[in-house]
Amino acid sequence: MSLSAVLFLFLAHLGLGVTFTLPLVSRQAGVKFFRFNAGLAVILLVTALAFRPAGITSETATAMSSQSLAALTVAMAGVLLYWVTVGRTLASVRPFLMGATVFAGVATLVLQGFVLSAGRSFGMQVLMVASFLSSALLLGGACTAMILGHWYLVIPSMDVGHLQAMVRVHIISVVVRVTVVVAAVFLAIATWQPGAGPSFRHYILSVSGIFFWQRVLFGLAGPALLSYLTWETAKIRSTQSATGILYVDFFFTVVGEVLAKYLLLATRVPV
Repeated sequence: MSLSAVLFLFLAHLGLGVTFTLPLVSRQAGVKFFRFNAGLAVILLVTALAFRPAGITSETATAMSSQSLAALTVAMAGVLLYWVTVGRTLASVRPFLMGATVFAGVATLVLQGFVLSAGRSFGMQVLMVASFLSSALLLGGACTAMILGHWYLVIPSMDVGHLQAMVRVHIISVVVRVTVVVAAVFLAIATWQPGAGPSFRHYILSVSGIFFWQRVLFGLAGPALLSYLTWETAKIRSTQSATGILYVDFFFTVVGEVLAKYLLLATRVPV
């Protein structure tokens, strides 16, 4: 396991997550909003590729198969072309570009999940894929909601319903992420057999388990509470307060997901 592997997975999932949530935002947000977010996704994906581990081992496979890298490269190229065409001509091409980008992004996450869970049970493989998909959605939802909330300073007349819709997506992503983590922890504990090394139960109850509990606190409990507070704040049309909460929410989400990548590579359990 290496720092570059953690950064590769985190940046790739964040960049893909931002891309996934772009089609969910109303066009009323304006050309600059979509151009900014598409540009951010490109930077994140390019940086992720720069941090990709140099080699593959059984412990740090980190989705470095040629197929997953090819899919990630296609996703990066697609969102780059989308960024180039936003607000310009060829408007009819953009839905195709976004569709191809999302498809390539989903393929990347599915391939990453299967590569990193090679040799594990089918149930754990499914949960690994679900973990990567839910991680990207959680990161993307938090980031896009935060930027959209800030955009009300740029376009004060924008309907607050757009922010509420994005926060709703974020809340759903938190629920899905919590469900996947609970299922993964339960399966890891239930399927442990004597002689297979230290159990995951022993890990989370040991001193090393502090990283797991920090992951739960910052990455799951924090966003769950803050996304609810954001929803209630957006309901009273206080967009500035909602945006402030979303900044903290996004910070908690980032910390939680970085810890999740570390724990995943250290224990091979998709928490």
